[in-house]
Amino acid sequence: MNKAAFSLDRYVFEKAQIDFTKNTSEEIDISFNPMGKFIKGQENSKFELSFEIIVHNGDKENGFVKVLCLSYFDFEGKITFEEIPTYFYRNSIAIIFPYLRSFISTLTLQANRPPLVLPTLNLSSLEEPLKRNTKEE
Repeated sequence: MNKAAFSLDRYVFEKAQIDFTKNTSEEIDISFNPMGKFIKGQENSKFELSFEIIVHNGDKENGFVKVLCLSYFDFEGKITFEEIPTYFYRNSIAIIFPYLRSFISTLTLQANRPPLVLPTLNLSSLEEPLKRNTKEE
């Protein structure tokens, strides 16, 4: 199997929703919804990571912060869906999470509230859900 080198091309925040009226305590819980789309290209293959983060406390159904980030990765060379290395799934999330963290802190600070600073997390457990939720286009 060939080595698959990849790089982050760009990222955008598609959705950002904050409802401070649902923030009822200091303690927070965070859930994630990672999904992927693999696009085989003529020269290079691409991957679109859709990474949604929901911050809630108390009410698991309704988070008070919801952010959806789309990030685009380029693979060096033409690889197939089956050749995506397993480390890519884990690393793509690890690469984009600091941007999400920073965005949420800045957004809450700009709302003239104390910033919501998410903890640094080991997100390697999201590797399998991302693999399961990845489709080939």
